[in-house]
This record gives sequence, structure tokens and C-alpha cells, in this order.
Amino acid sequence: MELNVRLFAIYRERAGQTITSVVVPDGATVDNLTDEVRRQFPNLAPPEVNIVVAVNADYAAPNVILHPGDDVCLIPPVSGG
Repeated sequence: MELNVRLFAIYRERAGQTITSVVVPDGATVDNLTDEVRRQFPNLAPPEVNIVVAVNADYAAPNVILHPGDDVCLIPPVSGG
């Protein structure tokens, strides 16, 4: 299945694009998707950084199963106060 993934802030800058197309197998999870994104963009985030994913406007756990047409966003860590 092919999903369009929106990238925000530093992820957008590092990937050089706002939206990327990611192909994952049917039944793929959020974790599978982030693995594929890291493969496509090795400099997106260091391995120790947990990439936060939102699916259909809700934060999604790594084991959430993705479906065709899902709205997927990668949200970088935010710091400050």
C-alpha cells in the first residue's frame, strides 16, 4: 500500500520535501512505516530518537495498523518551555 506522509519542521528540512510517498505492505504498522521512512531518509532522525507519528489527526502507537488513505504525519520532538 502507498501512503502519503507529511513531514513537519526539521523532518521537512532534512528530507527536502513536505510530503513523501511511502510504500509498505498491507497490514503494516506505524513502526513498519517509520522503519521505511528512516530507510528512505537516513539523516531524518538519529536511531535513538523516537519519531512521533499522527494517523488521522491522533497520535499513534507503534503497533497501530495503517490503512489505505490514512492521513499520516511525522512530528519531530519539541523542546522548550
